[in-house]
Amino acid sequence: MVAEVLLPTQKVLDFPITALRFEDQIQTIIEWAIAHQSRTVYVANVHMLIEAHWNPEFAKILKNSDMVTPDGMPLVWMMRRMGSPYQDRVAGMDIFVETCQYAQTHNLSVFFVGSQTEILGRMQARLEQEFPQLKIAGMEPLPFRPLTETEDEVLINKINSSGAGVVWVSLGCPKQEKWIAQHKGKIRAVMIGVGGVFPVYAGIHKRAPRMMRDLGLEWLYRWLQEPRRLWRRYTTTIPVFIWLAAKQLLLSSRIAGVFLKTTVE
Repeated sequence: MVAEVLLPTQKVLDFPITALRFEDQIQTIIEWAIAHQSRTVYVANVHMLIEAHWNPEFAKILKNSDMVTPDGMPLVWMMRRMGSPYQDRVAGMDIFVETCQYAQTHNLSVFFVGSQTEILGRMQARLEQEFPQLKIAGMEPLPFRPLTETEDEVLINKINSSGAGVVWVSLGCPKQEKWIAQHKGKIRAVMIGVGGVFPVYAGIHKRAPRMMRDLGLEWLYRWLQEPRRLWRRYTTTIPVFIWLAAKQLLLSSRIAGVFLKTTVE
């Protein structure tokens, strides 16, 4: 039996973020999907890392994932400073669009879990227009309550029998990551948590302009669209991330300084 090759990672706040260029991460997802491997892919930003920092159970889920992409620019900047100078941003919307493009040319079907019927309907209409050859294996909005064991078994069988190679999951962080982790080994597809991608692609919300995204200000654009829902998240997570990131960079520079001094002596 050939040992599995682990993807390279760079630690940000003690969490391993996949250190590959955007195209390499997409290619890896496609390869897994073609082979119908049960894989977990989480799209990480500041909010997700701080949730994991506060919650040991969620931290374990994040650390055991097959791929954790750097969605937020602060994560990308940290990775570049910590030793991955050419790291790209691997954002949820970009993963979604690029994977759908590859899926329609590689005869891969995709399945959608979560969100609301109206949003899924709008997504389907846009997908059929932009990716006419894409095979949509199914769309399943989930209730707010947890599924019963029987309901969950029905959903698992539905996804597996559909032949989907990629399952997009939109339940919000950290609910979607927990759902994905619970179904590792049960669903024979790559499961990708994409959070707010569904309503943006459906046209319910707007994506931040490229300049704001490059400056790491996409969170501000989202905050202005949903101030009541997001104000608490951002005011509690961003200051903590800045503090922890500064500590990590300071410690890293001290270690590098000690190593350099020892080497010279």
